[in-house]
Amino acid sequence: MHHDDSHHKSLSDIHESVDVNQGKSKFKKILSFFGPAYLISVGYMDPGNWATDLAGGSQFGYALIWVLLMSNIMALLLQNLCARLGIVRGKDLAQCNRETYPKRMNFVLYILAEIAIAACDLAEVLGMAIGLNLLFGIDLLWGVLISFADTFLLLYLQKLGMRKMELFIIGLISLIGMCFLVEMFLAKPDFAEVATGFIPSIPNSAALYIAIGIIGATVMPHNLYLHSALVQTRKIDRNEVSIRKSLKYNFWDSAIALNLAFLVNAAILILAASVFHKNGMHDVAELEDAYHLLGNLLGTEWASKLFAVALILAGQSSTVTGTLAGQIVMEGYLRLRISPTLRRIITRLLAIIPAVLVILISGEGRVGQLLIFSQVILSMQLAFAVIPLIHFVSDKAKMGIFAIKPLTKAFAWLIATVIAVLNFKLVYDEVRGWIAEANNPLVTVLLILGAVGLLFLLIMTVLIPILRKSKPIELEVHPPFETLHFEDKGSFKRVVIALDFSSSDQKVIQYALRLSHADTSFVVVHIVESASVKYTGESTDDFESRQDLERLKLYADFLLSKGHQTEYELGYNNRIKSIAEVCEKYHADLLVVGSHGHTGVKDFVFGETVNKLRHAVKVPVFIAQ
Repeated sequence: MHHDDSHHKSLSDIHESVDVNQGKSKFKKILSFFGPAYLISVGYMDPGNWATDLAGGSQFGYALIWVLLMSNIMALLLQNLCARLGIVRGKDLAQCNRETYPKRMNFVLYILAEIAIAACDLAEVLGMAIGLNLLFGIDLLWGVLISFADTFLLLYLQKLGMRKMELFIIGLISLIGMCFLVEMFLAKPDFAEVATGFIPSIPNSAALYIAIGIIGATVMPHNLYLHSALVQTRKIDRNEVSIRKSLKYNFWDSAIALNLAFLVNAAILILAASVFHKNGMHDVAELEDAYHLLGNLLGTEWASKLFAVALILAGQSSTVTGTLAGQIVMEGYLRLRISPTLRRIITRLLAIIPAVLVILISGEGRVGQLLIFSQVILSMQLAFAVIPLIHFVSDKAKMGIFAIKPLTKAFAWLIATVIAVLNFKLVYDEVRGWIAEANNPLVTVLLILGAVGLLFLLIMTVLIPILRKSKPIELEVHPPFETLHFEDKGSFKRVVIALDFSSSDQKVIQYALRLSHADTSFVVVHIVESASVKYTGESTDDFESRQDLERLKLYADFLLSKGHQTEYELGYNNRIKSIAEVCEKYHADLLVVGSHGHTGVKDFVFGETVNKLRHAVKVPVFIAQ
């Protein structure tokens, strides 16, 4: 049985749009799987990461490279689980959450996911604004507003299809990579020393804070939603061999893409370590400082220009993924499908409004803090995406033979615990800082309540899938069919026929007769719209009205001759309102109207009567065309 599934697929316009099987050579076939993870890897090198990398490098030299590597391995495992969920279940994380968790909790999870996406977008917007500011001296405020315009560039890309979009992103990533390769060449770091950074060590508590920041900035909650949906853009056969192959290729896709992201982040950290830390500048955490210092310390302005270019590119590429993730989250949790354009604009406004407010209220100096704030918010969300994910991929009932093995499961839970604990500590520290800064009992109470609420939610996310194991709920996209009750309404007793004395009248009368029974009575209406009526707004005894009445009478007589009781009435001035009034006055069961047969432009000029009419009347409307 084949039925149209398009309504329960998120991103239905690109679902299974890339065919991986069509008579391709093996290499081509493997290549056709590559792509989704590059869109993901973008989230791993957004301006928010760079701030934490710079801070780590300038403060602790190469000591924290191992944290980057570790968070990269964590990310790889998690993204891999997402791909598995998407390929095997054919559903994304948001849809799976919707069928597992209770309604209210899903709503909270949805809000959290939206906040995460907005926070991520905030980082992109600020990064891009800072890049523009550094390169062209554009004010941050204008930079933020310019970043609103680039939403439309991406809409155009979305029209071109999935593959083109992936290529665009891969292009941007390659450019970012090139920028940093050149930077490395200019900075000439000591690679023997770099290697020592891979030995795990945490110099002090400040280093722990930055390490948590790096981990928080690495694994992005919205990326988990995104990956589980994007792997479904590949059309594969639903048998064991094909699914295993698909899992394997997607693993390589993720491995390559995420390691590229790791190299970019490591490059930034190494850059900061070899340029700032070596020169005794231990507190470079702001992107602007990095830019200015790079030029001075490396003795060429190319170093700083490339840095700014990379910033703008990173901001650009991250916007694509943010919107896609937004669409997935919205469709998955709320089953609300809005146009991508509107979605982009909403996501962007959520990011731009706080940015503009902060710049206007506390000046440009606070932008760096806003960036770090966005990362803290992201790390708060993370556990809420990771924990359900692990539950879903270890569920043997739903995943069958593709459920994860005990070892993977143990690692996954370990990672989830590390993330949850570290992020909890990060949030705890931040919130304490805010409480001290605000020094206001109300703020204190609110923040504590919020934190306790989040902790409770976290415990619920862990427990509910275990408690609900017994009864799996299947996801229904439409309300159940059984709720339809048909009662015999009988035929239409009274039909109102609206005539506009154009060529379509003949059709209108024809259909009205076809829809009627022997005992149907008719009301024929025509609305007079002569200039004098328009002017006085009521019935005028002008020439047009008199002629119209005569003509209407002819129609009424014709219907009478067919054996139907018929009344006729002239309305004045406002077509919609008058017809609606007649329908109400005669308690009509049906309204039959003609469509002028206009094209779009004419509809615009002559007014779309039909469309407005169907909202105005409470009875079924039949359009004769």
